[in-house]
Amino acid sequence: MIHPTTAAKCVPKTLDPEWARMLEEEFSKPYFTQIITRYVQAAKTATIFPPSELTFHALNLTPPSAVKIVILGQDPYHGSVCYQGMKIPQAMGLSFSVPHGVPIPPSLRNIYKELESSLDFSPPHHGDLTAWAQRGALMLNAILSVEEGKAASHRSFGWEQFTDAIITTLSREFSGIIFMLWGNYARKKSALIDSTRHVIITAPHPSPLAQGFLGSGIFLQAQNALRAMGKTPFDWNLPK
Repeated sequence: MIHPTTAAKCVPKTLDPEWARMLEEEFSKPYFTQIITRYVQAAKTATIFPPSELTFHALNLTPPSAVKIVILGQDPYHGSVCYQGMKIPQAMGLSFSVPHGVPIPPSLRNIYKELESSLDFSPPHHGDLTAWAQRGALMLNAILSVEEGKAASHRSFGWEQFTDAIITTLSREFSGIIFMLWGNYARKKSALIDSTRHVIITAPHPSPLAQGFLGSGIFLQAQNALRAMGKTPFDWNLPK
């Protein structure tokens, strides 16, 4: 996943080159070395999700210059399922997304319901949101790894400082991005975003344990904001 290139700098092996250039300063900072050290140590004794090759999957599918929308989650799913005799992690490196063969999580079901009620959207029978990422939706978790079966177990690793840098960099270097912040945790990230250059759309978390996400009209708001900026509305449809 990650390897040192000098004594002072560590960079992800397979990170998209555009992101690598934009985040170059972060790889020289002590906190990033701390992330590597803690990740490597944790991986010696536990199973880490998502699989290491998918740690930076969201960034690799959506280069910075392609970002139209940011959908922020908190940390990866920590469970797995058996499918056709194989153990499949729920986490795949994209916020709210799960691989084919994994049951659609309750939060994602509510996301589909809100899309269906406000736009011309037909929910698929899977939870793989790769198509959104490829079209310019950065499906970013604030924490990029987790120990199997232990939610938020890597909260102390330093990932949030790294992903805050991603949000800050997008805010500074580009304009006209739609930031969709769901729930109190994500809403706090609005402090990192220049609201004079970007659109911030907030809502309660889509979890069934929260209230107010359904009926919030956030996807319609996003489409209207894109139109107001002279941009093409986002294609939310997913392959069946």
